[in-house]
Amino acid sequence: MATDITRPDPSVVLDLIEGFRRSKAMFAAVSLGIFDALAGGPKRLDELAIELKASRDGLERLLDACVCLELLRKSPDGYEITPVAATYLCKSSPNRLTGYLNYSNEVSWKLWANLEDAVREGTHRWKQVYGWEGPIFSYFFRDESAKREFMMGMNGLGLLSSPHIVAAFDLSRFHRLIDLGGGTGHLATAACVRWPGLRAAVFDLKEVLPLTRELLGTTPVAGRIEMIEGDFFSDPLPEGDIFALGRIIHDWNEDKIIKLLSRIHERLPSNGALLIAEKLLDEDKAGPRLLQTQNLNMLTCTEGKERTLSEYEASLTRAGFADVRGCRTPSPLDAVIAIKA
Repeated sequence: MATDITRPDPSVVLDLIEGFRRSKAMFAAVSLGIFDALAGGPKRLDELAIELKASRDGLERLLDACVCLELLRKSPDGYEITPVAATYLCKSSPNRLTGYLNYSNEVSWKLWANLEDAVREGTHRWKQVYGWEGPIFSYFFRDESAKREFMMGMNGLGLLSSPHIVAAFDLSRFHRLIDLGGGTGHLATAACVRWPGLRAAVFDLKEVLPLTRELLGTTPVAGRIEMIEGDFFSDPLPEGDIFALGRIIHDWNEDKIIKLLSRIHERLPSNGALLIAEKLLDEDKAGPRLLQTQNLNMLTCTEGKERTLSEYEASLTRAGFADVRGCRTPSPLDAVIAIKA
């Protein structure tokens, strides 16, 4: 039988069919505690099966998959963890992403299962899947353990991005940065490290600040960063000549964004600035790929979406800002700055 040489290479389709299996394997390994069990050194299969209360056959399959994914490796002493897994997938690591991974596995996975309905209706899936409207942050803060793990996951992502964000533009003329919804303070910390003349304040909800205080206390710039309790949509904003919004705007619809941007514009002095940390869609919205899937994620789980630089510029201009500039970075987030004329 002759081969049809006109058919396109199916590898892209086959890879996408298999793609969710790779991520689920990582999620399951984190959830089962495999990386935590190996954090102290290599262990053999039988020992791990007893410790993790898992079937020997099922665990061996998952461990070998993690070897193929370069999260584990085999040694004469059994299975051992790789540096990347030790850094990002162990609960003992200050750089861990486990909170975000567990959210992706336990919550986001179910929302994505209803992506077709999200596309048809243009709304998140919280009511369909969980029977309530949200906001999603209520889930993150449902108890102390969940709050801490999710915030540490966000902290891990912030440690990758914030040094690039604060170096994207010359901030040397500013004196006080207000990081709205600043979480663990990674952006404020990076800004104070990069710009020695800068002081900062993390403005966030009451339940967030204890962990902020704990983590800031380990930094060399803790004495230059204040913590202020508040809700940036409703409470008076602190005084500062530059405000920051890190992964905030993409969570909300346009009306709420304009409300927040207008509040910041009103509070800033003339020539004050707003620094935004978000990943920028290409102007034709054809990429980058990571942001395309994140944009679908925002559809399933928030009111918001990802945006192009021109879309950010339109919203910022509507709120009164001028001189909007964007900067691509090699990190998971890009930077946008706007000036109050």
